[in-house]
Amino acid sequence: MQIHVVQPNQTVYGIAQAYGTTADDIIEANELPNPNQLVIGQTLVIPIISRFYWVQPGDTIYSIAQRFGLSAGELANINQLSPNRPLQVGLRLYIPEGPKPEAEFNAYVEPRGDTVSPELTEASRDAAPYLTYLAPFNFQALRDGTLKEPPLGELPAIAADNQNVLMMVISNQENDQFSDELAEILLNDQAIQDQFLNNIVNTANKYGFRDIHFDFEFIRPEDREAYNQFLRKARDRFHQEGWLLSTALAPKTSAEQQGNWYEGHDYRAHGEIADFVVIMTYEWGYSGGPAMAVSPIGPVRDVLEYAITEIPPEKILMGQNLYGYDWTLPFVQGSIARAISPQQAIQIAADNNVAIQYDEDAQAPFFHYTDDEGNRHEVWFEDARSIQAKFNLIKELGLRGMSYWKLGLSFPQNWLLITDNFEVVKR
Repeated sequence: MQIHVVQPNQTVYGIAQAYGTTADDIIEANELPNPNQLVIGQTLVIPIISRFYWVQPGDTIYSIAQRFGLSAGELANINQLSPNRPLQVGLRLYIPEGPKPEAEFNAYVEPRGDTVSPELTEASRDAAPYLTYLAPFNFQALRDGTLKEPPLGELPAIAADNQNVLMMVISNQENDQFSDELAEILLNDQAIQDQFLNNIVNTANKYGFRDIHFDFEFIRPEDREAYNQFLRKARDRFHQEGWLLSTALAPKTSAEQQGNWYEGHDYRAHGEIADFVVIMTYEWGYSGGPAMAVSPIGPVRDVLEYAITEIPPEKILMGQNLYGYDWTLPFVQGSIARAISPQQAIQIAADNNVAIQYDEDAQAPFFHYTDDEGNRHEVWFEDARSIQAKFNLIKELGLRGMSYWKLGLSFPQNWLLITDNFEVVKR
């Protein structure tokens, strides 16, 4: 698999010829709605076995081999080169496919209303072959220990057909907001807590959930240890059923980090108690804030490098957004950016005839445009380069895998790159 960045005057047909593939294969892999309207700076995933590399100034056989995990002799032999001969800039080298590490992948899917829409059902079916877990969001805990169920539709059947562990996501949301009062009741009233656990077990057995996932947020600092004790109790109960227990954690960079979203989450305790955790490494750029990358690689790395000092890396799923935002400029406090998919972002750039740029520090694509009313916009989203940077970080830190928020936002390149980088674990 190859990532290609579109340059001025390039066409799908010319790009296909350069890589020895067909235009139809590139169009299908990237789900290009208009192959004759490529955007400068747009990334394309080229569906070829292994990849090519064009020699850059300063490259040597040794430096290129090291980059791709090969020996210099192996790379030279494959390309019929002398290991000691200087390389010509622009020379195309063939890079063979190496062994792939195993990794686990989760995706949340959030039905709205009383049914799972056909679009969400189809998005779940398309993604399921690439997933270890499928996570309907969410079962809302109530103050008496009962559960408000989301619509599930065909999701349990899709999970079963694709060897996905069906993940039962349970939150402390009330009226679509996380409630510290609700958490306080569930974590401290033992009678309600016992009823709560009984209801979880009965519901999980009813639908075939095999991982129970607590997304408790906005927990009061004084309830932090109560949450830890609750998780220990829940783990012991669920392990008797042969199920996993997992949790969602806010992105922290220290144990003492202050703030309503952080203090109730004890990384070290969750690392000891849970079978795995999802760390929500996104929303630096968010709908109610100023324009910036949603999950810039620097802050993501900072969180995960701290996390592995508290939690075994093999228990950590990196959180990853499947969306971007379109902000109207100048940013005004109280304004809300529009959420868009990567495919929508590319179409907006095409419709407005603007090039896509790439921020090397954030490892994220962005662009600006002016709408028909004369309003200036800034768009940040994800592309093949940004997701590959995250996959490289997973490998570097030895993490368990990745968890996506959320299905229903088209990003075909992501799924192709999963199979190029990893062997997806099925359970």
